[in-house]
Amino acid sequence: MLLKIFFTALRITIVIAAVLVLLWWFGMRMPGKNVSNAGPLSPDEVVLREELRANVQKLAGEIGERNMWHYAALNAAADFIEDSFSRAGLRTRRDSYETGGQPCHNIEAEIPGSQQGAAVSSPPPIIVIGAHYDSVFGSPGANDNGSGVAAMLALARRFAGAKPNQTLRFVAFVNEEPPYFLSGEMGSQVYARRCKERGGKISAMISLETIGYFSDAPHSQTYPSPGLGMFYPNVGNFIGFVSNVKSRALLRRVVTSFRKHAKIPSEGASLPAFIPGVSWSDQWSFWQHGYPAIMVTDTAPFRYPYYHSSNDTPDKLDYDRFTLVVSGMEKVIQDLDKL
Repeated sequence: MLLKIFFTALRITIVIAAVLVLLWWFGMRMPGKNVSNAGPLSPDEVVLREELRANVQKLAGEIGERNMWHYAALNAAADFIEDSFSRAGLRTRRDSYETGGQPCHNIEAEIPGSQQGAAVSSPPPIIVIGAHYDSVFGSPGANDNGSGVAAMLALARRFAGAKPNQTLRFVAFVNEEPPYFLSGEMGSQVYARRCKERGGKISAMISLETIGYFSDAPHSQTYPSPGLGMFYPNVGNFIGFVSNVKSRALLRRVVTSFRKHAKIPSEGASLPAFIPGVSWSDQWSFWQHGYPAIMVTDTAPFRYPYYHSSNDTPDKLDYDRFTLVVSGMEKVIQDLDKL
């Protein structure tokens, strides 16, 4: 009997080891040379840092908690985002729908691709850069997700005068947080479904989700599965890139580009969507409609001690490293547009 138990346990161990090896080989082994520490800010990045700081302060410090229970603040955030797009010279559009009898708004700014209006059989593909602007009940939402919105607005400003090959859409999504999370009333789900119904050719969707907190403390980084900790750092000083298995090619292109340009450590994972954390933002909505999508994140609850709390305030963010992430993502979008 003991021998049978031993061999059964051995077989289970071998299977688990084989699964982990396959996950590492296909989903966790990322291309490109990674840096080990964050680098200094350039003069342009110093300007970017103060821009990010001001936008987070506006959303989480001045407007504060913004959700369907704080409806006026939710609309104030939408107005701020729309005004920020307009001041950058971008044309905006409200993609609206009703939930609970109240109108809700996704806010979109589009920069048409160079083929737009030309004598071609179809319009150019679309790259969506998105972030949700609502905050969870009881939280001012500085990191989650004032950081993502601030990054999205900063990137939109930097591409405002560009003539991209592909169409660039910068979108602020409403109602990502519970009780709408992973439901048909989630703002990004409404938006992605409408894109699919219109036949929109989205080549890439980038979800900017909780990207402003970093730590050099030992064991500051945890993971949803102990097995993942075998392959990734236990110090939360990196930015993460996450996708489902079907979006693996996009993820690898993004990580390759980011590591070519960025001055901050990065890690990537293309994993089954059922693993906790993998689908926890607006990229999930685009997966439901067959679009390739990734999430950029500091890993949120697996690192950030103030996640979904009243202490998620602007002073908790590391604006230097936050800036390096956004600066790197500007180069990523440029590279994706060339494909």
